[in-house]
Amino acid sequence: MKILVGLSGGVDSAVAAYLLKEQGYDVTCAFMRNWDSLANDDFNGNPTVNDPVCPQEADYNDALATAEKLGLPLLRIDFIKEYWDDVFKTFLSEYRRGRTPNPDILCNKYIKFDSFMKFAQEQGFDTVATGHYAKNGWENGRAVLLKADDRNKDQSYFLAEISRDVLDHVVFPLGSIDKTEVRKIAEELDLSIAHKKDSTGICFIGERHFRAFLSNYLPMKPGRILNIADGREVGRHQGVMYYTIGQRKGLDIGGIGPFFVIGKNVEKNELYVTDAAHEEYLYSDSCLITGVNWLADRELPLSCTAKFRYRQQDNPVLISRNDDGTLTASYPQTIRSVTPGQEAVIYDGDTVICGGQIEKVFRNGEDLQEMILNRFI
Repeated sequence: MKILVGLSGGVDSAVAAYLLKEQGYDVTCAFMRNWDSLANDDFNGNPTVNDPVCPQEADYNDALATAEKLGLPLLRIDFIKEYWDDVFKTFLSEYRRGRTPNPDILCNKYIKFDSFMKFAQEQGFDTVATGHYAKNGWENGRAVLLKADDRNKDQSYFLAEISRDVLDHVVFPLGSIDKTEVRKIAEELDLSIAHKKDSTGICFIGERHFRAFLSNYLPMKPGRILNIADGREVGRHQGVMYYTIGQRKGLDIGGIGPFFVIGKNVEKNELYVTDAAHEEYLYSDSCLITGVNWLADRELPLSCTAKFRYRQQDNPVLISRNDDGTLTASYPQTIRSVTPGQEAVIYDGDTVICGGQIEKVFRNGEDLQEMILNRFI
């Protein structure tokens, strides 16, 4: 079987490629270039003293060294236009609405498991593979997506928006081993990236300050930070789009605290916060999920679990279908900081059932964000 492995320049995809080669597959590697470093660089293409090479180009060099070490061919593919049109424009659009989308989920949906998959098929490959920590499974003759054995590294949350049809043509070699073992294998192979730091967020930004990068596309617009307890101004923000519900750090509010972000008004450019005495505004008991992407068949309503952000514990929920195809997740025990614009991923045990966008959150039947905004009318 011919397999095309997405080689990112990190240790996970490197070990995934090695394992597949050892299992006897015909392996070719491919590096995906998603960003035009000169045309779209956040510092107008000018590298800093501490960043002489664009992070993306450094990753390519690492991927090339890995492929040579493993004796595998490496292709280089440009998905710059696809990334800009399908991922980055959506990313910016959501931020303008005051939401905080997850770039990894968008990239997996549109690039790694769509554009990359189409490229692989055009080149005659049977299957693609990545270094994601997830597992392949089967139910009733159809492929399904499962959590990885290493629950600390499980990345099934980030894969909840990929097409179900793709699962028949994808393998996840790291699904049954943990990160410690991955690094051990890389050490034994004497790979230069054996101890390379894991990438997070938007890979081509590297270690640059995210807010500084984003300000090139969404200019900073300072405004008031208001305390919901009494409506008084307690500080100034740099732009409401840069903050997310539940955020505590980076508010620069002096005096008593801590304060937490509980809401924002993009039109009035106001950020709303609360202190520990009024944390009830952070808790909801249900949410509306839209844009649902199904990865397994289940009858609804269903008692199952959900993650409303990565690394969050599995939360018991009751999922029911609405007449318009959206879902309602109910959790009477209440959950903190369920945030519109972020991803809700639904699980039945280890199986990913579906994923979708959190559209609204409620407490006692009331829209929680509307409730907060009404306090300041």
